[in-house]
Amino acid sequence: MDLDRLIAFFHDLTPESVGRFPEFYSADAYFKDPFNEVRGVEAIQRIFAHMFRQVDAPRFVVIEHLADANNAMLVWEFRFRPRGWGRGTGRGEAQVVRGVSHLKFDAAGRVNYHRDYWDAAEELYMKLPVIGCLMRWLRKRLTAGR
Repeated sequence: MDLDRLIAFFHDLTPESVGRFPEFYSADAYFKDPFNEVRGVEAIQRIFAHMFRQVDAPRFVVIEHLADANNAMLVWEFRFRPRGWGRGTGRGEAQVVRGVSHLKFDAAGRVNYHRDYWDAAEELYMKLPVIGCLMRWLRKRLTAGR
C-alpha cells in the first residue's frame, strides 16, 4: 500500500482521472457512504463520475491520516460549489463537508473496503434552502440545556 500515492490521487481527482481507480482499488472493492453502497471498482468509479456532474469544483483535501499494514483512516474535507441551490441567494458559495474514510487493503495493497463517515444532516441537509430550515428547527428543539 502506498498511502501517499493514494492521497495524492484523491487530492488531484478530476473527471479524467476517475478512470485510474483500478490502480488503487481491487476489482471487487466495497464502498459505502451516506448515499451509496456498492461493490466493484466500476460502480465506485460511477459514484465519483456522478459527483463531477452534480457539483462544481469538487476537491478532496486529506488533513490527517493514520495507517498500519492493512488499514488506514483518512480525515478529509470535501470542498465544492453547489449547483442549483438557489442561485442569487448566496447558496452557490463554496461549501465544505468534513468526514473520515476507513480503508482496508488487500494483499496487493489495493483498497478493497472504503467506508466514508460523515454527518449528512449537519454537513449537507442543514445547508439546503428548504430542508435546512426544518433541520435547524429540529436541531434547536432537540438540543439539551437551552
